[in-house]
Amino acid sequence: MRQRTNRQLALDLTMSPDERHFFEQLGKRIAQTRQAASLTQQQVADSIGIPQPQYASYEVGRRRVPVSMLPRLARIFKTTIDALIGDDASAALAAPAERRTRRGPPSRIEQQLDAIAKLPKASQKAVSQVLDAMLAQHATVTGQEVAAP
Repeated sequence: MRQRTNRQLALDLTMSPDERHFFEQLGKRIAQTRQAASLTQQQVADSIGIPQPQYASYEVGRRRVPVSMLPRLARIFKTTIDALIGDDASAALAAPAERRTRRGPPSRIEQQLDAIAKLPKASQKAVSQVLDAMLAQHATVTGQEVAAP
């Protein structure tokens, strides 16, 4: 096992509170995604070529996850980088099969979400903006509060 250098230790200890929060949340999402894929920390660590304790430190937010590692993790977990880093809209669109909890054919809205997931990012953003506008209009008409995106 490799020893951590003083420079690595200093980098890990100098995270701002915002960075620390981001990496803790990222680690939680990575851990949840790994568990949903029925993989162990050791299996993932072996796949990306790092020691298991180092990988574990990413999952708990003690260390910064290198940006270069995100595409490899996304491939291993069969998800998107957006889903890992917490882009909720992309995460919801990235895993339509996991989103379903009932039996039977998909509803019309589920079919539409699946179709939207296949669109380019710019088109997804346009659809999202239209939906936001319609929800805001509905909230105005009905007096109901709409959750912020």
